[in-house]
Amino acid sequence: MSGVQTLTVDAQGADQRLDRWLRRQFPHLAQGRIEKMCRKGELRVDGGRVKASTRLAAGQKVRVPPLPAPGTAPAHPTTPPVSEADARMIRATVIYRDDHILALNKPPGLPVQGGSKQNRHVDGLAEALRFGLAEKPRLVHRLDKDTSGVLLMARTGAVAKSLAAAFRARATRKIYWAAVAGVPSPRMGTIRFGLVKAPGHGPRGEGEKMLCLHPEAVADTPEAKHATTDYAVIEAAGTRCAWMALVPVTGRTHQLRAHMAEIGHPIVGDGKYGGSGQENWGEGWGAQLGGEISRKLHLHARSLTIRHPVTGADLHLTAPLPGHMVRTWEMFQWQPAEAPLDPFAEAP
Repeated sequence: MSGVQTLTVDAQGADQRLDRWLRRQFPHLAQGRIEKMCRKGELRVDGGRVKASTRLAAGQKVRVPPLPAPGTAPAHPTTPPVSEADARMIRATVIYRDDHILALNKPPGLPVQGGSKQNRHVDGLAEALRFGLAEKPRLVHRLDKDTSGVLLMARTGAVAKSLAAAFRARATRKIYWAAVAGVPSPRMGTIRFGLVKAPGHGPRGEGEKMLCLHPEAVADTPEAKHATTDYAVIEAAGTRCAWMALVPVTGRTHQLRAHMAEIGHPIVGDGKYGGSGQENWGEGWGAQLGGEISRKLHLHARSLTIRHPVTGADLHLTAPLPGHMVRTWEMFQWQPAEAPLDPFAEAP
């Protein structure tokens, strides 16, 4: 067992997530162990409590509590090798690849990273995405477990740093497609409710969700953040359901789901924010439309536009809809090929 250590973040560690940086210093550390040290306040940066996802800056001091020596760690399972079936599955999701980046069409239900009770995730399966390089590709942004669509990864450390900076600076254009209950009016607009996390009901915070609040209340609400979403109706099925384009101007947790539910038009299949029943006491319908419509979340990261970190060219990535959304689109006779690439740019 080691003693308490204080490590200084060098220039190469700048902009990296704390958990990834720490695993490079101590490869035997499991993700669950890192998250536990953060929750207990044992792992600190410049004396302050942090999350595993905290971004580091050069020169910061990281306090590391006593750690077991490699090979003597408790029963935290190491990442299992990727099975042939999983390797084929994750490789089949690749929609773009060059020497510097690759993009996946992430399937719904597959987490991006591990955590409690999450052993199969994109970050772990990335071992099968080396395609001849010495290291596995790195995550530079995330999607919710049940959200499908474009997920960008960096194939080198330098490119990861550049892409992460682009996402933080909002130098990207992300358009999501969703099916929502009812039809918003007006058919194009902007939602500006602030968001604050409400604690869950379980011993580990299970069930936590984001609550909307008036923008003017954000400054007076601890840990609340401003959030902005642009929306546009692409097509509607009467007053029952609408095909939406959603742009998260800010990138808050569950922002699109919470915002759409707050205006009375929850995303279809979103039992967390829209309720599990069919009825909706406000405008439109509930999150479950019933009949043959899938109960899975109907939220898909349709496209991502970003400047290539090496060539400087504008890169536009598009991901086909997942199967359950394809069936819904077919039921309402919505045609993806006829949709504008950017409904907001082409609006009069």
